[in-house]
Amino acid sequence: MHSQPSDSRDQLPVAEEALQRVLAAMLPADADDGDLYIEHSVSESISLEEGRVKHVSASTQQGIGARVIKGEASGHAYTDRLEPEALMQAARSARSIADSGGNRTSVRIHRAASEVALYSAENPAASVDFSARKQLLQRLDAMARNLDPRVRQVFGNISSSYSDIHMIRMDGAHIHDGRPLIRLNISVVVEENGRRETGSAGGGGRFSLARMIHSDEPERLVQEAVRLATLNLAARKAPAGSMPVVLGPGWPGILLHEAIGHGLEGDFNRKGSSVFADKMGKRVAAPGITVVDDGTIAERRGSLNVDDEGTASHRTVLIEDGILTGYLLDRQNARLMGMQPTGNGRRESYAHPVLPRMTNTFMLAGKDDPADILASLDRGIYAVNFGGGQVDITSGKFVFTTSEAYYVENGIIQYPVKGATLIGSGHEVLQKVSSIGNDLALDPGVGTCGKGGQSVPVGVGLPTIRIDDLTVGGTEA
Repeated sequence: MHSQPSDSRDQLPVAEEALQRVLAAMLPADADDGDLYIEHSVSESISLEEGRVKHVSASTQQGIGARVIKGEASGHAYTDRLEPEALMQAARSARSIADSGGNRTSVRIHRAASEVALYSAENPAASVDFSARKQLLQRLDAMARNLDPRVRQVFGNISSSYSDIHMIRMDGAHIHDGRPLIRLNISVVVEENGRRETGSAGGGGRFSLARMIHSDEPERLVQEAVRLATLNLAARKAPAGSMPVVLGPGWPGILLHEAIGHGLEGDFNRKGSSVFADKMGKRVAAPGITVVDDGTIAERRGSLNVDDEGTASHRTVLIEDGILTGYLLDRQNARLMGMQPTGNGRRESYAHPVLPRMTNTFMLAGKDDPADILASLDRGIYAVNFGGGQVDITSGKFVFTTSEAYYVENGIIQYPVKGATLIGSGHEVLQKVSSIGNDLALDPGVGTCGKGGQSVPVGVGLPTIRIDDLTVGGTEA
Protein backbone atom coordinates (compact mmCIF):
# COMPACT_ATOMS: atom_id res chain seq x y z
CA MET A 1 0.00 0.00 0.00
CA HIS A 2 1.02 3.61 -0.48
CA SER A 3 0.30 6.62 1.65
CA GLN A 4 -1.87 9.19 -0.06
CA PRO A 5 -0.05 12.51 0.23
CA SER A 6 -1.94 15.54 1.49
CA ASP A 7 -0.48 18.48 -0.40
CA SER A 8 -1.37 21.11 -2.98
CA ARG A 9 -2.75 18.45 -5.33
CA ASP A 10 -5.64 18.00 -2.89
CA GLN A 11 -6.62 21.63 -3.39
CA LEU A 12 -9.54 22.40 -5.67
CA PRO A 13 -8.58 24.05 -8.97
CA VAL A 14 -11.65 26.31 -8.65
CA ALA A 15 -12.53 28.47 -5.66
CA GLU A 16 -14.89 26.77 -3.21
CA GLU A 17 -17.22 29.78 -3.19
CA ALA A 18 -17.68 29.55 -6.96
CA LEU A 19 -18.35 25.81 -6.81
CA GLN A 20 -20.89 26.27 -4.02
CA ARG A 21 -22.75 28.76 -6.18
CA VAL A 22 -22.67 26.30 -9.08
CA LEU A 23 -24.10 23.53 -6.87
CA ALA A 24 -26.87 25.80 -5.65
CA ALA A 25 -27.84 26.72 -9.21
CA MET A 26 -27.53 23.14 -10.47
CA LEU A 27 -29.47 21.11 -7.91
CA PRO A 28 -33.25 21.39 -7.58
CA ALA A 29 -34.70 20.67 -4.17
CA ASP A 30 -36.15 17.35 -5.35
CA ALA A 31 -32.99 16.01 -6.98
CA ASP A 32 -32.07 12.46 -5.96
CA ASP A 33 -28.36 12.89 -6.61
CA GLY A 34 -25.85 15.06 -8.38
CA ASP A 35 -22.18 15.93 -8.49
CA LEU A 36 -19.39 17.93 -10.05
CA TYR A 37 -16.45 16.04 -11.57
CA ILE A 38 -13.31 18.11 -12.15
CA GLU A 39 -10.47 16.50 -14.10
CA HIS A 40 -6.97 17.45 -15.20
CA SER A 41 -5.20 14.70 -17.17
CA VAL A 42 -1.86 14.41 -18.94
CA SER A 43 -0.87 11.57 -21.26
CA GLU A 44 2.28 10.71 -23.20
CA SER A 45 3.11 8.07 -25.78
CA ILE A 46 6.12 7.05 -27.84
CA SER A 47 6.08 4.41 -30.59
CA LEU A 48 8.98 2.75 -32.37
CA GLU A 49 9.03 0.86 -35.66
CA GLU A 50 12.07 -0.61 -37.42
CA GLY A 51 14.35 0.83 -34.76
CA ARG A 52 13.10 4.37 -35.35
CA VAL A 53 10.71 6.56 -33.46
CA LYS A 54 7.56 6.86 -35.58
CA HIS A 55 5.23 8.68 -33.23
CA VAL A 56 5.54 10.85 -30.13
CA SER A 57 2.60 12.54 -28.47
CA ALA A 58 1.86 14.47 -25.31
CA SER A 59 -1.53 15.88 -24.47
CA THR A 60 -3.36 17.61 -21.65
CA GLN A 61 -7.07 17.85 -21.03
CA GLN A 62 -9.08 19.49 -18.31
CA GLY A 63 -12.70 20.18 -17.67
CA ILE A 64 -15.68 19.73 -15.43
CA GLY A 65 -18.75 17.53 -15.73
CA ALA A 66 -21.98 18.55 -14.01
CA ARG A 67 -24.62 15.93 -13.28
CA VAL A 68 -28.16 16.01 -11.91
CA ILE A 69 -30.19 12.84 -11.25
CA LYS A 70 -33.92 12.64 -10.62
CA GLY A 71 -35.56 9.22 -10.73
CA GLU A 72 -34.48 7.43 -13.88
CA ALA A 73 -33.52 10.69 -15.60
CA SER A 74 -29.96 11.95 -15.60
CA GLY A 75 -28.75 15.30 -16.90
CA HIS A 76 -25.08 15.66 -17.76
CA ALA A 77 -23.27 18.68 -19.18
CA TYR A 78 -19.59 19.56 -19.36
CA THR A 79 -17.15 22.30 -20.25
CA ASP A 80 -13.39 22.45 -20.75
CA ARG A 81 -13.33 25.95 -19.25
CA LEU A 82 -13.15 26.47 -15.51
CA GLU A 83 -14.27 30.10 -15.48
CA PRO A 84 -17.35 30.74 -13.27
CA GLU A 85 -19.63 31.67 -16.20
CA ALA A 86 -18.78 28.46 -18.10
CA LEU A 87 -19.35 26.34 -14.99
CA MET A 88 -22.69 28.02 -14.36
CA GLN A 89 -23.82 27.38 -17.93
CA ALA A 90 -22.95 23.67 -17.61
CA ALA A 91 -24.80 23.52 -14.29
CA ARG A 92 -27.97 24.99 -15.77
CA SER A 93 -27.80 22.61 -18.73
CA ALA A 94 -27.51 19.61 -16.41
CA ARG A 95 -30.44 20.87 -14.34
CA SER A 96 -32.73 21.09 -17.38
CA ILE A 97 -33.79 17.45 -16.90
CA ALA A 98 -35.33 18.31 -13.53
CA ASP A 99 -36.11 22.00 -13.50
CA SER A 100 -39.20 21.83 -11.30
CA GLY A 101 -39.12 22.97 -7.69
CA GLY A 102 -36.89 25.42 -5.92
CA ASN A 103 -33.20 25.25 -5.20
CA ARG A 104 -31.63 23.11 -2.51
CA THR A 105 -30.35 24.65 0.64
CA SER A 106 -26.80 25.82 0.08
CA VAL A 107 -24.22 23.21 1.06
CA ARG A 108 -20.72 23.71 2.40
CA ILE A 109 -17.92 21.90 0.58
CA HIS A 110 -15.91 19.74 2.96
CA ARG A 111 -13.01 17.35 2.43
CA ALA A 112 -13.92 13.68 2.68
CA ALA A 113 -11.09 11.52 3.99
CA SER A 114 -9.74 8.83 1.67
CA GLU A 115 -9.82 5.44 3.40
CA VAL A 116 -7.43 3.59 1.09
CA ALA A 117 -4.49 4.29 -1.20
CA LEU A 118 -4.05 1.50 -3.73
CA TYR A 119 -1.44 3.37 -5.80
CA SER A 120 0.89 6.32 -5.57
CA ALA A 121 -0.67 9.67 -6.44
CA GLU A 122 2.28 10.59 -8.67
CA ASN A 123 2.66 11.10 -12.40
CA PRO A 124 4.08 7.67 -13.37
CA ALA A 125 6.34 9.16 -16.07
CA ALA A 126 7.72 12.03 -14.01
CA SER A 127 11.27 10.67 -13.69
CA VAL A 128 11.62 9.05 -17.14
CA ASP A 129 12.22 11.36 -20.09
CA PHE A 130 11.50 10.54 -23.74
CA SER A 131 15.14 9.72 -24.48
CA ALA A 132 15.13 6.94 -21.84
CA ARG A 133 11.90 5.55 -23.28
CA LYS A 134 13.35 5.64 -26.79
CA GLN A 135 16.49 3.83 -25.63
CA LEU A 136 14.38 1.11 -24.00
CA LEU A 137 12.36 0.52 -27.16
CA GLN A 138 15.51 0.41 -29.29
CA ARG A 139 17.04 -2.13 -26.89
CA LEU A 140 13.92 -4.28 -27.09
CA ASP A 141 13.96 -4.06 -30.89
CA ALA A 142 17.55 -5.35 -30.96
CA MET A 143 16.73 -8.06 -28.45
CA ALA A 144 13.81 -9.35 -30.54
CA ARG A 145 15.97 -9.61 -33.64
CA ASN A 146 18.72 -11.40 -31.72
CA LEU A 147 16.25 -13.92 -30.31
CA ASP A 148 15.29 -15.26 -33.74
CA PRO A 149 16.71 -14.49 -37.22
CA ARG A 150 13.21 -14.82 -38.68
CA VAL A 151 12.09 -11.58 -37.01
CA ARG A 152 11.41 -9.05 -39.76
CA GLN A 153 9.63 -6.20 -37.97
CA VAL A 154 9.35 -4.96 -34.40
CA PHE A 155 6.80 -2.48 -33.08
CA GLY A 156 6.94 -1.03 -29.59
CA ASN A 157 4.91 1.50 -27.64
CA ILE A 158 5.19 3.03 -24.19
CA SER A 159 2.25 5.06 -22.93
CA SER A 160 1.51 6.73 -19.63
CA SER A 161 -1.17 8.94 -18.15
CA TYR A 162 -1.96 10.72 -14.93
CA SER A 163 -5.40 12.00 -13.96
CA ASP A 164 -5.98 14.41 -11.10
CA ILE A 165 -9.65 14.18 -10.20
CA HIS A 166 -11.88 16.07 -7.76
CA MET A 167 -15.47 14.99 -7.14
CA ILE A 168 -17.96 17.13 -5.23
CA ARG A 169 -21.15 15.38 -4.23
CA MET A 170 -24.57 16.84 -3.65
CA ASP A 171 -23.95 16.98 0.12
CA GLY A 172 -20.73 18.96 -0.41
CA ALA A 173 -18.34 16.06 0.19
CA HIS A 174 -15.10 16.65 -1.72
CA ILE A 175 -13.22 13.50 -2.78
CA HIS A 176 -9.82 13.63 -4.50
CA ASP A 177 -7.98 10.89 -6.40
CA GLY A 178 -4.73 10.95 -8.38
CA ARG A 179 -4.60 8.07 -10.87
CA PRO A 180 -1.40 6.86 -12.58
CA LEU A 181 -1.45 4.38 -15.46
CA ILE A 182 1.27 2.92 -17.72
CA ARG A 183 1.43 0.33 -20.48
CA LEU A 184 4.17 -1.25 -22.60
CA ASN A 185 3.29 -3.14 -25.80
CA ILE A 186 5.58 -5.14 -28.08
CA SER A 187 4.61 -6.74 -31.40
CA VAL A 188 6.89 -8.67 -33.77
CA VAL A 189 6.49 -10.04 -37.28
CA VAL A 190 8.38 -13.18 -38.28
CA GLU A 191 8.76 -14.70 -41.74
CA GLU A 192 9.66 -18.19 -42.95
CA ASN A 193 9.29 -19.57 -46.47
CA GLY A 194 7.12 -16.62 -47.45
CA ARG A 195 4.74 -17.06 -44.51
CA ARG A 196 4.42 -14.18 -42.09
CA GLU A 197 3.01 -14.33 -38.57
CA THR A 198 2.64 -11.85 -35.71
CA GLY A 199 3.03 -12.14 -31.97
CA SER A 200 2.24 -9.50 -29.35
CA ALA A 201 2.66 -9.03 -25.62
CA GLY A 202 2.05 -6.20 -23.19
CA GLY A 203 1.89 -5.24 -19.56
CA GLY A 204 1.24 -2.36 -17.22
CA GLY A 205 -0.71 -1.06 -14.27
CA ARG A 206 -0.99 1.80 -11.81
CA PHE A 207 2.69 2.20 -10.93
CA SER A 208 5.69 4.16 -12.14
CA LEU A 209 7.22 3.87 -15.58
CA ALA A 210 10.66 3.88 -13.92
CA ARG A 211 9.77 0.67 -12.09
CA MET A 212 8.73 -0.98 -15.34
CA ILE A 213 11.87 0.11 -17.19
CA HIS A 214 14.24 -1.04 -14.46
CA SER A 215 12.60 -4.46 -14.07
CA ASP A 216 12.98 -7.57 -16.22
CA GLU A 217 9.39 -7.22 -17.46
CA PRO A 218 10.27 -5.52 -20.81
CA GLU A 219 12.63 -8.37 -21.72
CA ARG A 220 10.04 -10.96 -20.72
CA LEU A 221 7.45 -9.27 -22.94
CA VAL A 222 9.82 -9.34 -25.93
CA GLN A 223 10.50 -13.04 -25.38
CA GLU A 224 6.76 -13.70 -25.20
CA ALA A 225 6.01 -11.75 -28.40
CA VAL A 226 8.72 -13.65 -30.31
CA ARG A 227 7.54 -16.97 -28.87
CA LEU A 228 3.95 -16.37 -30.02
CA ALA A 229 5.00 -15.23 -33.48
CA THR A 230 7.23 -18.24 -34.11
CA LEU A 231 4.61 -20.57 -32.62
CA ASN A 232 2.13 -19.33 -35.21
CA LEU A 233 4.56 -20.29 -37.99
CA ALA A 234 4.03 -23.92 -36.99
CA ALA A 235 0.27 -23.62 -36.41
CA ARG A 236 -2.15 -25.74 -38.43
CA LYS A 237 -5.78 -25.20 -39.33
CA ALA A 238 -8.13 -25.36 -36.37
CA PRO A 239 -10.68 -28.18 -36.15
CA ALA A 240 -14.39 -27.36 -36.24
CA GLY A 241 -17.30 -28.75 -34.28
CA SER A 242 -18.57 -29.20 -30.74
CA MET A 243 -15.91 -30.41 -28.33
CA PRO A 244 -14.53 -29.87 -24.82
CA VAL A 245 -12.32 -26.82 -24.41
CA VAL A 246 -9.79 -26.01 -21.71
CA LEU A 247 -9.10 -22.33 -21.06
CA GLY A 248 -5.71 -21.39 -19.65
CA PRO A 249 -5.20 -19.03 -16.70
CA GLY A 250 -4.98 -15.23 -16.87
CA TRP A 251 -5.95 -13.36 -20.01
CA PRO A 252 -8.60 -15.91 -21.14
CA GLY A 253 -10.64 -14.32 -18.35
CA ILE A 254 -11.58 -11.78 -21.02
CA LEU A 255 -14.21 -14.31 -22.08
CA LEU A 256 -15.63 -14.16 -18.54
CA HIS A 257 -15.53 -10.36 -18.65
CA GLU A 258 -17.34 -10.01 -21.94
CA ALA A 259 -19.76 -12.92 -21.95
CA ILE A 260 -20.75 -12.81 -18.28
CA GLY A 261 -19.47 -9.64 -16.58
CA HIS A 262 -21.37 -7.18 -18.75
CA GLY A 263 -24.55 -9.13 -18.12
CA LEU A 264 -24.13 -8.50 -14.38
CA GLU A 265 -23.94 -4.70 -14.68
CA GLY A 266 -26.79 -2.95 -12.92
CA ASP A 267 -28.30 -0.95 -15.77
CA PHE A 268 -28.95 -4.03 -17.91
CA ASN A 269 -30.52 -5.88 -14.98
CA ARG A 270 -32.66 -2.98 -13.78
CA LYS A 271 -34.08 -2.63 -17.27
CA GLY A 272 -34.55 -6.39 -17.60
CA SER A 273 -32.40 -6.63 -20.74
CA SER A 274 -29.78 -8.98 -19.27
CA VAL A 275 -30.09 -12.74 -19.28
CA PHE A 276 -29.27 -12.52 -15.55
CA ALA A 277 -32.16 -10.17 -14.69
CA ASP A 278 -34.43 -11.50 -11.90
CA LYS A 279 -32.04 -14.38 -11.17
CA MET A 280 -30.69 -13.12 -7.84
CA GLY A 281 -30.32 -16.04 -5.46
CA LYS A 282 -30.75 -18.59 -8.24
CA ARG A 283 -28.22 -21.01 -9.72
CA VAL A 284 -26.63 -19.54 -12.85
CA ALA A 285 -23.38 -21.54 -12.93
CA ALA A 286 -21.97 -24.93 -12.06
CA PRO A 287 -21.15 -25.66 -8.40
CA GLY A 288 -17.68 -24.43 -7.45
CA ILE A 289 -17.78 -21.32 -9.65
CA THR A 290 -17.27 -18.05 -7.76
CA VAL A 291 -16.90 -14.83 -9.76
CA VAL A 292 -15.64 -11.64 -8.13
CA ASP A 293 -15.25 -8.03 -9.24
CA ASP A 294 -12.52 -6.46 -7.10
CA GLY A 295 -11.40 -2.86 -7.53
CA THR A 296 -9.26 -2.94 -4.39
CA ILE A 297 -6.19 -4.86 -5.61
CA ALA A 298 -3.13 -2.62 -5.25
CA GLU A 299 -1.67 -1.18 -8.46
CA ARG A 300 -3.83 -3.23 -10.82
CA ARG A 301 -4.97 -1.61 -14.06
CA GLY A 302 -8.66 -1.90 -13.18
CA SER A 303 -8.33 -0.79 -9.54
CA LEU A 304 -9.55 2.53 -8.15
CA ASN A 305 -9.34 4.14 -4.72
CA VAL A 306 -12.82 5.48 -5.40
CA ASP A 307 -15.05 5.15 -8.43
CA ASP A 308 -16.08 8.15 -10.54
CA GLU A 309 -18.87 9.04 -8.12
CA GLY A 310 -16.60 9.05 -5.08
CA THR A 311 -17.76 5.65 -3.77
CA ALA A 312 -14.95 3.56 -2.31
CA SER A 313 -14.01 0.58 -4.45
CA HIS A 314 -15.41 -2.76 -3.35
CA ARG A 315 -14.75 -6.46 -3.63
CA THR A 316 -18.11 -7.64 -4.90
CA VAL A 317 -18.97 -11.34 -5.08
CA LEU A 318 -21.18 -11.70 -8.15
CA ILE A 319 -21.57 -15.48 -8.28
CA GLU A 320 -20.83 -17.68 -5.26
CA ASP A 321 -20.61 -21.45 -5.68
CA GLY A 322 -22.77 -21.11 -8.78
CA ILE A 323 -25.46 -18.88 -7.17
CA LEU A 324 -26.02 -15.30 -8.36
CA THR A 325 -25.33 -13.04 -5.37
CA GLY A 326 -24.63 -9.55 -6.71
CA TYR A 327 -24.72 -6.96 -9.47
CA LEU A 328 -22.29 -4.16 -10.35
CA LEU A 329 -23.93 -0.91 -9.31
CA ASP A 330 -23.43 2.81 -9.57
CA ARG A 331 -25.37 5.13 -7.24
CA GLN A 332 -28.36 5.73 -9.52
CA ASN A 333 -29.03 2.09 -10.40
CA ALA A 334 -28.43 1.01 -6.81
CA ARG A 335 -31.05 3.46 -5.55
CA LEU A 336 -33.60 2.46 -8.17
CA MET A 337 -33.04 -1.25 -7.43
CA GLY A 338 -33.17 -0.80 -3.65
CA MET A 339 -29.57 -1.96 -3.27
CA GLN A 340 -26.24 -0.50 -2.16
CA PRO A 341 -23.72 0.94 -4.66
CA THR A 342 -20.70 -1.30 -5.20
CA GLY A 343 -18.15 1.30 -6.33
CA ASN A 344 -18.63 0.53 -10.03
CA GLY A 345 -19.80 3.93 -11.31
CA ARG A 346 -17.26 4.80 -13.99
CA ARG A 347 -16.75 7.30 -16.80
CA GLU A 348 -14.06 7.76 -19.41
CA SER A 349 -13.64 11.45 -18.58
CA TYR A 350 -15.43 14.56 -17.33
CA ALA A 351 -17.15 14.74 -20.74
CA HIS A 352 -18.92 11.38 -20.27
CA PRO A 353 -21.86 10.22 -18.13
CA VAL A 354 -21.47 7.60 -15.41
CA LEU A 355 -22.21 3.95 -16.26
CA PRO A 356 -21.95 0.82 -14.09
CA ARG A 357 -18.74 -0.87 -15.23
CA MET A 358 -16.38 -3.64 -14.18
CA THR A 359 -13.00 -3.12 -12.48
CA ASN A 360 -10.96 -6.36 -12.09
CA THR A 361 -13.27 -9.31 -12.78
CA PHE A 362 -12.17 -12.91 -12.29
CA MET A 363 -13.14 -16.42 -11.25
CA LEU A 364 -11.66 -17.70 -8.01
CA ALA A 365 -9.34 -20.72 -8.05
CA GLY A 366 -10.64 -24.23 -7.50
CA LYS A 367 -8.85 -27.34 -6.27
CA ASP A 368 -8.02 -29.18 -9.51
CA ASP A 369 -4.49 -29.66 -10.83
CA PRO A 370 -4.19 -27.83 -14.20
CA ALA A 371 -2.14 -30.75 -15.60
CA ASP A 372 -4.96 -33.15 -14.75
CA ILE A 373 -7.51 -30.86 -16.40
CA LEU A 374 -5.52 -30.83 -19.63
CA ALA A 375 -4.96 -34.60 -19.43
CA SER A 376 -8.74 -35.09 -19.28
CA LEU A 377 -9.17 -33.91 -22.89
CA ASP A 378 -9.71 -36.89 -25.20
CA ARG A 379 -10.08 -34.59 -28.17
CA GLY A 380 -10.43 -30.85 -27.84
CA ILE A 381 -8.88 -27.39 -27.79
CA TYR A 382 -6.58 -25.84 -25.19
CA ALA A 383 -6.99 -22.04 -25.51
CA VAL A 384 -4.23 -20.09 -23.81
CA ASN A 385 -4.69 -16.59 -25.23
CA PHE A 386 -7.43 -14.62 -26.95
CA GLY A 387 -7.54 -11.94 -29.62
CA GLY A 388 -10.72 -10.10 -30.55
CA GLY A 389 -14.32 -11.03 -29.94
CA GLN A 390 -17.95 -9.97 -30.16
CA VAL A 391 -20.66 -10.29 -27.52
CA ASP A 392 -24.42 -9.68 -27.45
CA ILE A 393 -24.98 -8.49 -23.88
CA THR A 394 -28.73 -9.12 -23.95
CA SER A 395 -28.40 -12.80 -24.88
CA GLY A 396 -24.85 -13.42 -23.65
CA LYS A 397 -23.89 -14.99 -26.98
CA PHE A 398 -20.24 -14.56 -27.92
CA VAL A 399 -17.63 -15.27 -30.59
CA PHE A 400 -13.97 -15.12 -29.55
CA THR A 401 -10.87 -15.65 -31.67
CA THR A 402 -7.90 -17.37 -30.04
CA SER A 403 -4.38 -16.01 -30.51
CA GLU A 404 -2.69 -19.03 -28.92
CA ALA A 405 -4.41 -22.42 -28.93
CA TYR A 406 -3.54 -26.09 -29.29
CA TYR A 407 -5.23 -29.24 -30.52
CA VAL A 408 -5.20 -31.95 -27.84
CA GLU A 409 -5.75 -35.71 -28.20
CA ASN A 410 -5.66 -38.27 -25.40
CA GLY A 411 -4.62 -35.55 -22.97
CA ILE A 412 -1.49 -34.64 -24.96
CA ILE A 413 -0.91 -31.42 -26.91
CA GLN A 414 -0.53 -32.37 -30.58
CA TYR A 415 0.14 -29.05 -32.33
CA PRO A 416 -0.74 -25.34 -32.24
CA VAL A 417 -3.80 -24.26 -34.22
CA LYS A 418 -4.50 -20.98 -35.97
CA GLY A 419 -7.81 -19.21 -36.42
CA ALA A 420 -9.83 -21.13 -33.83
CA THR A 421 -12.96 -19.31 -32.72
CA LEU A 422 -15.01 -20.16 -29.64
CA ILE A 423 -18.77 -19.72 -30.03
CA GLY A 424 -21.31 -19.96 -27.24
CA SER A 425 -23.48 -18.23 -24.67
CA GLY A 426 -22.03 -16.93 -21.42
CA HIS A 427 -24.67 -18.24 -19.03
CA GLU A 428 -24.70 -21.64 -20.77
CA VAL A 429 -20.90 -21.91 -20.63
CA LEU A 430 -21.00 -21.34 -16.86
CA GLN A 431 -23.21 -24.42 -16.53
CA LYS A 432 -20.75 -26.58 -18.48
CA VAL A 433 -17.61 -25.95 -16.41
CA SER A 434 -16.61 -29.29 -14.88
CA SER A 435 -13.09 -28.58 -13.57
CA ILE A 436 -11.57 -25.47 -11.96
CA GLY A 437 -7.80 -25.23 -11.55
CA ASN A 438 -5.87 -24.06 -8.51
CA ASP A 439 -3.82 -21.64 -10.63
CA LEU A 440 -5.78 -18.37 -10.71
CA ALA A 441 -3.83 -15.67 -12.58
CA LEU A 442 -4.70 -12.09 -13.45
CA ASP A 443 -3.93 -10.58 -16.84
CA PRO A 444 -0.65 -8.64 -17.32
CA GLY A 445 -2.35 -5.23 -17.24
CA VAL A 446 -3.55 -4.52 -20.77
CA GLY A 447 -7.37 -4.66 -20.62
CA THR A 448 -9.60 -1.90 -21.93
CA CYS A 449 -13.39 -2.18 -21.83
CA GLY A 450 -15.80 -0.45 -24.17
CA LYS A 451 -19.42 0.36 -23.34
CA GLY A 452 -21.73 3.13 -24.45
CA GLY A 453 -18.97 4.72 -26.53
CA GLN A 454 -16.66 4.96 -23.51
CA SER A 455 -13.39 3.13 -22.82
CA VAL A 456 -12.01 2.47 -19.32
CA PRO A 457 -9.07 0.37 -18.07
CA VAL A 458 -10.02 -2.99 -16.56
CA GLY A 459 -8.48 -6.23 -15.38
CA VAL A 460 -9.50 -9.86 -15.91
CA GLY A 461 -8.46 -13.21 -14.51
CA LEU A 462 -9.15 -16.92 -14.59
CA PRO A 463 -7.77 -20.23 -13.36
CA THR A 464 -7.47 -23.12 -15.80
CA ILE A 465 -11.01 -24.41 -16.43
CA ARG A 466 -12.58 -27.18 -18.49
CA ILE A 467 -15.77 -26.47 -20.46
CA ASP A 468 -17.31 -29.82 -21.38
CA ASP A 469 -18.94 -28.70 -24.62
CA LEU A 470 -18.31 -25.62 -26.73
CA THR A 471 -18.64 -24.89 -30.42
CA VAL A 472 -15.25 -24.38 -32.07
CA GLY A 473 -15.17 -22.63 -35.41
CA GLY A 474 -12.29 -23.66 -37.66
CA THR A 475 -11.37 -24.69 -41.18
CA GLU A 476 -10.34 -28.29 -40.53
CA ALA A 477 -13.05 -30.98 -40.49
